Amino acid sequence: MKHRIVVLGAGYAGAFAAGNLARRLSPADIEITVVNAVPDFVERMRLHQVAIGQDVAVRKLTDVFAGTGVRLRLARVTGVHPERRTVAVTGGDGDGELAYDTLLYALGSSVAHHGVPGVAEHAFDVTGWSSALRLRERLAGLGEGGTVLVVGEGLTGIETATEFAESRPDLSVALAARGELGAWLSPKARRHLRQAFDRLGITVHEHTGIAAVEPTKAIADGLAGPSIPADVTVWSAGFAVHPIAAASGLEVAETGQIVVDRTMRSVSHPDVYAAGDCAYAIGDNGRPLPMSCASAGFTNMQATAAIIARLTGREVPTTGLKYHGNHISLGRRDAIFQMVDGDVRSKPWYVGGRTAARLKSGVLKGAGWGITHPTFGMPKRKRRLATAPDRSGVSVAV
Repeated sequence: MKHRIVVLGAGYAGAFAAGNLARRLSPADIEITVVNAVPDFVERMRLHQVAIGQDVAVRKLTDVFAGTGVRLRLARVTGVHPERRTVAVTGGDGDGELAYDTLLYALGSSVAHHGVPGVAEHAFDVTGWSSALRLRERLAGLGEGGTVLVVGEGLTGIETATEFAESRPDLSVALAARGELGAWLSPKARRHLRQAFDRLGITVHEHTGIAAVEPTKAIADGLAGPSIPADVTVWSAGFAVHPIAAASGLEVAETGQIVVDRTMRSVSHPDVYAAGDCAYAIGDNGRPLPMSCASAGFTNMQATAAIIARLTGREVPTTGLKYHGNHISLGRRDAIFQMVDGDVRSKPWYVGGRTAARLKSGVLKGAGWGITHPTFGMPKRKRRLATAPDRSGVSVAV
């Protein structure tokens, strides 16, 4: 029987990994199934553009994987059972289970509410396709002078606030930051960021945590915290992973991410690998990799390299797990590219303005091309498996 590889999630990590596995392993020995809840590839780095009403290309996963041999199962994952090596799913075909020999868990992350009252009921976010469309509809109905508050001074918050302010100058856009805006940037990049916010007319509430969200305002921290008017509150105060991994019995960190070794293999279940936001991976600097698109790239390359090597009897290579920097869009015509050192401290220099915007556009286009060409051209020669496990877990010669 063929070795069954199941990939959970078709985001940046899962889609790239499935294509790489299909490209390098012989279909005579393996079958690859990708499970995803929606039929389209969600270009997460562009969801703030979707929310403000810009046209963003939609890529059907059936088209993405056409001709690759990768099977697509449109379903939502409801559970993982590593002792039985099965995944529980539900979808248009009803409830069911998928058996696997190797599992790549790449379900990504969603918005983190942090237990703040009113966020789930009244706030919007740009971490998923459906939530971005919901926000798009709300913003489209917002007239001149409407108020938008973006909560969170990270990359997502900054990109969202600047994109909204540039695209909809008729709106009053504000950002609430727990600390100083751009405190983690180099002094020159921080100055560039502030100038961009001033140019776009974005009000910044620094050193302001949000204690509650209501339909037309947000309440700041403190015994008598001031209220900030907000017809729309966009919550971008961090990410959280789905509790499925923790409930499955896989070893997870306090964040709920799957604890993996240097090869992205679960430390508790060797048939399971993790990539992307759901992996608790230690980078080359000894620190956990941040939840980001860049980390999705590093971890999916390492996971697929390890899976291929172990299945084909080769030495497992190690790919770099070094975070190089932050690339922040400030609307369509401005951006900041900030490099960091080995301790993730900003280097003194940065690239800004239209040059950085063109670099960011190139990154986005490159990622889009990679998704639409997941196997980068199917090679004529593919690696055969060194061994093929029987269903009892005992390896036998191919």
